[in-house]
Amino acid sequence: MSKRKGVLWPRIKSWALRLILTVLGLWIAGILLFSFLPVPFSAVMVERQISAWLQGDFHYVAHSDWVGKGDISPWMSLAVIASEDQKFPVHWGFDVDAIESALDKENGRIRGASTLSQQTAKNMFLWDGRSWVRKGLEAGLTVGIETVWTKRRILTVYLNVAEFGDGVFGVEEASQRYFHKPASRLTMAEAALLAAVLPNPIRFRADAPSGYIRQRQQWIMRQMRQLGGEGFLRANKLL
Repeated sequence: MSKRKGVLWPRIKSWALRLILTVLGLWIAGILLFSFLPVPFSAVMVERQISAWLQGDFHYVAHSDWVGKGDISPWMSLAVIASEDQKFPVHWGFDVDAIESALDKENGRIRGASTLSQQTAKNMFLWDGRSWVRKGLEAGLTVGIETVWTKRRILTVYLNVAEFGDGVFGVEEASQRYFHKPASRLTMAEAALLAAVLPNPIRFRADAPSGYIRQRQQWIMRQMRQLGGEGFLRANKLL
């Protein structure tokens, strides 16, 4: 038995190393390629689709329609920045102050504080959920996309892969589904409503907003005005 273990263990380590290097290679290739190519799907979309199939739901389709930055209303870009990450134009991928305030020092749990860059890295390449392992991988991938991609590109990819509802991924799909028009024509109020459901798009619904979501929508709109509207995006080269 000991001889058998002695033979198997090196093989297991070899295969594990190959798997790790393969995954790293795919991540690096993805970061480089998607710095200019449209994103056909994300890891979270794949996760949702497989989960639906495993539960016997063959009607579920995780769908997204890619659109370029010029085909997305500026209000939508401003809405997600106002609601999710107001330091997005100036940070290097992480909001240290937000991380410190979100860290529960009593039990070592992280309660959020993800920037748009971190959310993009997670949505694109990792699985949903919270753990230190995933957070560590997310941090490395965030550094990668912040190094290779421009802020404008990060925002474009984020808006195309973000989950806005059950099976609804990307701002174009969300705009067509909920407002029956392209993302380029979203109004300030509509963009704020979509941004309002982002913290939990399965629980919160843009097509049947609760009182809480309406309040959050109004708060986001106030933040958008305080940031300076389209002038904020123009000044930070995000248009």
